[in-house]
Amino acid sequence: MRGKNIGFVSTRFAGIDGVSLEASKWSEVLEQNGHQCFWFAGELDRNPEKSFLEPKAHFQYARNRWINSQIFGRKRRKHVVTESIHALRSFLKTRLYTFLHQFHIDLLIVENALTIPLNIPLGLALSEIIAETQIPTIAHHHDFYWERERFSVNGVSDYLRMAFPPNLPGIRHVVINSEAQEQVALRLGISSTVIPNVLDFDHPPVVDEEKVLSFRKSLGLNHDDKIILQPTRIIRRKGIEQAIELVKGLKDPRYKLVISHEAGDEGFEYAQWLKDYALERGVDLRMLSTQISDPWNGNEHLEPTFTLWDIYPCADLITYPSICEGFGNALIEAVYFKKPILVNRYATFIRDIEPKGFKLIVMDGFLTKKTVRQAKEIIESYELKEKMANTNYEVAARHYSYNVLQQQLNIIMKDFSFLPERKPSKKSSDSRHVLYFKRSDSPVQHERLRASVTMEASK
Repeated sequence: MRGKNIGFVSTRFAGIDGVSLEASKWSEVLEQNGHQCFWFAGELDRNPEKSFLEPKAHFQYARNRWINSQIFGRKRRKHVVTESIHALRSFLKTRLYTFLHQFHIDLLIVENALTIPLNIPLGLALSEIIAETQIPTIAHHHDFYWERERFSVNGVSDYLRMAFPPNLPGIRHVVINSEAQEQVALRLGISSTVIPNVLDFDHPPVVDEEKVLSFRKSLGLNHDDKIILQPTRIIRRKGIEQAIELVKGLKDPRYKLVISHEAGDEGFEYAQWLKDYALERGVDLRMLSTQISDPWNGNEHLEPTFTLWDIYPCADLITYPSICEGFGNALIEAVYFKKPILVNRYATFIRDIEPKGFKLIVMDGFLTKKTVRQAKEIIESYELKEKMANTNYEVAARHYSYNVLQQQLNIIMKDFSFLPERKPSKKSSDSRHVLYFKRSDSPVQHERLRASVTMEASK
């Protein structure tokens, strides 16, 4: 499948959340192989010429948030909720069809939108389109609903079985850890491929010293201040209070705890609690107000800003005390920048990452004085840091490089060559963009008519 138009679909491709970052890496590898990538989401910071922005696809869209408030934490749903779900599904389905035709999409890559049910209508719309068109699709799964307590009680079990994820012949499923692979097979009878999060370890990062200094200045740091970096979103399962305890245990006012990502995906209560918690313990906590961008998205239209690649070089130690993770982007990023890392032994780390042979500062659910002493010793010893960093880089280069991703994607995409192609419509002179879809006598016309009637209900 050379030179294909590939459509990425999700609720959001913006900022530095794990799904957006990993999608950017996939697109970089695919474009290096001669493909073109296009983007559909409710929030986008990609090249506008290759983007299709539909705000109603966002998990934070007001009507979608109302739907979620009515279906999670409850065992049944009301008729009006069902109607709202299908009105929004119908509208999004029409918009997705427009995206497919506008950019002549040959293959879809759905990033987590068929995995975690933050936007039920979008998942349903995608499932129907894939079933109707048989367009080759890679469903890239990061977080399944059964992994989150907030989705355990719900009134949409029928929709979850139908679309999160759907079991359709045209889909190849990709997961990011071996536990997810087993659970998908056990619960759904679906086979999947494990592709871990990756980085370009064949090309070490290029550090812009001016931007690094500018970033330190933006934080108001003194020359001898040291940064303990927590490079994650501010959500409860990241265990950020353990990072606060570490800085408190170091007993040195030069150490500042910096959190690189923003709050808001799961509310702001935890962020405020962290501020109070740090204040009580005398820890200098700094949450960035400056926008941090994705270093891979390549959108020159964005205003100049700091990227993750300007932040990691500033750090003296990375903290990663997560309670649970699908994989662990920040862990691999810290290894890429040769930084010492404190990590909690979450389940995926124990099973998939730890056996690879990394040299890390580890905690097992709680922080001990011994762990704090080890962290301080490593931070203050150039030799220990250098040895740890080089060992970790070599391990990661073997297991988490772009080569791993490229090989796996090539295998999956070759597999699609066995799928039957749909015949072009005789009524269309442009056969390329109707390879999988007919412009006439297709569900598109029906969906557009239905959407025009129900659009008001989705507002």
